Amino acid sequence: MNRKGVEALFEAEEDLARAENALDTVEAKAFLSEDGSVAERTAKAKLVSADARLERDLARARVSRIKTKLRTIESEIMAQATMSKIMQAEMKL
Repeated sequence: MNRKGVEALFEAEEDLARAENALDTVEAKAFLSEDGSVAERTAKAKLVSADARLERDLARARVSRIKTKLRTIESEIMAQATMSKIMQAEMKL
């Protein structure tokens, strides 16, 4: 289970990198194609890139969720190992 989680984390991190690249590309192209002051161009570029930003944020959330699940799995493994040691110690008594 833990190995599957590691692979899922890698895939989610790849998706996040792609989403960040897409956001940067869309935002930069929009900024360069707009007219006006820097502030106006920046605002317009953010509007144009809103969907790409949402995809990036969702990819970040997936990475975070997988990391949380992995920590939960690791905690459960450690708890089971501790219980096993306690049972072995009790059996020796």
